[in-house]
Amino acid sequence: MKYELDLFGVIVPSLLLWSVLAYVLARGVSKVMGRNGLYRHVWHPALFDFALYVCIVTSLVFASKEFFS
Repeated sequence: MKYELDLFGVIVPSLLLWSVLAYVLARGVSKVMGRNGLYRHVWHPALFDFALYVCIVTSLVFASKEFFS
């Protein structure tokens, strides 16, 4: 995994890009769960959203390390 990426001449850490992508994916999953009424089975929705975000970031980082290095 590259630790820094050149984005239009600006050096940004790759974790920042994975975090933004994970945020978008987590928000999408959260909207789908809310629309389908799945949040009524979750005790603490904010805590669940945070855990979902952490799981997605971790998955993206490990996948990028495996496939893009």
